[in-house]
Amino acid sequence: MKILICLSNVPDTTTKAKFVNENTAFDTTGVQWIINPWDELALTRAIELKSDAANSIENITVITVGGKDAEPTMRKALAIGADDAVRIDAEPTDAYYVAAQIAEYLKSNPFDLIFSGIESADYNGSAVGGMVAEFLNAPSVSAVSGINFDSGQVKITRDIDGGNEDVSVELPAVLTVQKGIAKEPMIAAMRGIMMARKKPLNVVAPVEVEALTEIANFEMPQAKPACKMIEPENVKELVDLLQNEAKVI
Repeated sequence: MKILICLSNVPDTTTKAKFVNENTAFDTTGVQWIINPWDELALTRAIELKSDAANSIENITVITVGGKDAEPTMRKALAIGADDAVRIDAEPTDAYYVAAQIAEYLKSNPFDLIFSGIESADYNGSAVGGMVAEFLNAPSVSAVSGINFDSGQVKITRDIDGGNEDVSVELPAVLTVQKGIAKEPMIAAMRGIMMARKKPLNVVAPVEVEALTEIANFEMPQAKPACKMIEPENVKELVDLLQNEAKVI
């Protein structure tokens, strides 16, 4: 069995966003790039499954659509435990474009399970996994919070309103995973970091795909107003502020 992890190269979640070119582009100056947290959890779970010899997982590959500046992030994934990496050499313009590139690669390089994080920490689109499945005409399961193998079948737990749902799926399949798929992201050990230098990182040329969306401009959220202190006895003023200013009641 072969597993593919769709990986996004995103700014560290503590990054203070700034924009340039009249707010039409994200300012990457001084930004530290990391593996998208949901993708990192997916990778962790795949490695956990591979560590159990009963699961017969031969290979874990990570794939991203991005430029050469994404390679340090790919090397980190290799250090954590991925066996090899694929970088499709193109700017990830939108979710449709990214999904089309990954799906085209999969048509000639099939995998049994494709993991995609539920969203990326930068644009929060929540679309790539489902789009990849549509391009491949493959079954997909969203909101996956657990995966195990039982007698050769893939057993999946997904979150639904009010509880959990247990499902099974035919392979190959695309799983969109979320928090709960793994307890904590795996940390690369020194041995893994050294081994990552020798693991293959293949660069693939993109196919011709036209993005369906473009970013017109970015806009920072309005600054939060100063905190207002209300005397405990002044319930009327509190209600008035909640109703007419905060508009929450």
